[in-house]
Amino acid sequence: MLYDQYKKRETFKDSFDTPLFGTLEADSPIPKNVIGEHPLEPALAYQLIKDELMNEGNARLNLATFCQTYMEEEAVKLMSETLEKNAIDKTEYPQTAEIEHRCINMISHLWNSPDEADTIGTSTVGSSEACMLAGMAMKFRWRKRAAEFGLDLSKKPNLVISSGYQVCWEKFCVYWDIELREVPMNADCMCIDPNTVLQYVDEYTIGIVGILGITYTGKFDDMLAIDRILETYNASTRHKVYIHVDAASGGLFVPFVNPDLPWDFRLKNVISINCSGHKYGLVYPGIGWVLWKRKEYLPEELIFEVDYLGGKMPTIALNFSRSASQIIGQYYNFIRLGKEGYQRIQQKTQDVAHYLAEQLEETGIFHIYHDGSDLPVVCYTLKEDEKREWTLYDLSDRLLMRGWQVPTYPLPKNLENIVIQRIVCRADLNYDMAELLIRDVKEGIQELNQAAVLVHGKKAEPKVYGFTH
Repeated sequence: MLYDQYKKRETFKDSFDTPLFGTLEADSPIPKNVIGEHPLEPALAYQLIKDELMNEGNARLNLATFCQTYMEEEAVKLMSETLEKNAIDKTEYPQTAEIEHRCINMISHLWNSPDEADTIGTSTVGSSEACMLAGMAMKFRWRKRAAEFGLDLSKKPNLVISSGYQVCWEKFCVYWDIELREVPMNADCMCIDPNTVLQYVDEYTIGIVGILGITYTGKFDDMLAIDRILETYNASTRHKVYIHVDAASGGLFVPFVNPDLPWDFRLKNVISINCSGHKYGLVYPGIGWVLWKRKEYLPEELIFEVDYLGGKMPTIALNFSRSASQIIGQYYNFIRLGKEGYQRIQQKTQDVAHYLAEQLEETGIFHIYHDGSDLPVVCYTLKEDEKREWTLYDLSDRLLMRGWQVPTYPLPKNLENIVIQRIVCRADLNYDMAELLIRDVKEGIQELNQAAVLVHGKKAEPKVYGFTH
């Protein structure tokens, strides 16, 4: 019936003054699985796709993600004007390559590289690619040492990391046939326990990953304590073990808010670090960075000389064709904000996190696990109350009705019985929005206390609910 109506309407003709939503194409189904036979007007194609995306969430109200959801108009314009630049083609775009190199130098300075001229690194699509490159370097270095020392290379090597790891590390271990040795978090510190790390280390350990901002809780691993323990260990064995810091979230946050915290290249056994520029580097997704303290820590086998688009060039990254626009966006932020601008933005973000933690604690029903003192992330659970019928999953539903995306999920291995809620504070979450969030939380609690029907309730099985890294 609908098809007949569409065929009948083909007898009408559109003219230049036909309203957009009065055109024949606007009254026809948008192509979904098969490319359409005829082109559409640009304005109509734009509007149809925009309409399809209308029912998605408001990115700025998504308190589940660490990814940046706001940039200045000038940055967006500059990035839009550089979308066609291929980041890999350093012969055609030498100034873009120079800008990438400047960013690496700036980041190495922020991370207290002892010799910036000897530090090597690359931009990546995000931290997942950066972690993959860092993990490969760890494995290649270990394999070379293992061959020299006569170890059995058929035996699977291992990587030591907190159980609060991001899933990219699990992917790395699967892809590269590595045993993932998880150091369980405990409810007291919600991060790796340095005193138990050596229980997981042996001659087949390719490295230890410390996390500067565990995605579950926002807590930092104690890099200084791990470094000291490894210093003693490495002095007693030829099977040296070093640290890679997964600073996806903290790498471009801590240098501005807590520059005296020892976590980076100041520590002797920290030899590589990655971060996400699209998190607290304040760039839209996706841009990441990975740096090695000295060139000697990046195996030569991972540096490729490639004949590509007109010349030879060294490349470290996995991807060969990607837009340079995010690199340009990162450089824009570095020169636009400077240290003072980053410090003011990051400190305000942390202050907002403290405010939210205080307000949530004042309700009397939440136990705060992290108040934003490390990363500006607030995570909490419900205090025990036999009379309360609703759960954090129900509260997530109530907040979603008001547009807020606040994740609820169980903690990892050994802590699965603890279900928490997490609020990630980003630069665009100001005090006014935080006050509105607290208002909606309190109203949601009142509604749940009076609710006759609950979707989840106490019998709900723990699950991941809106949890986004």
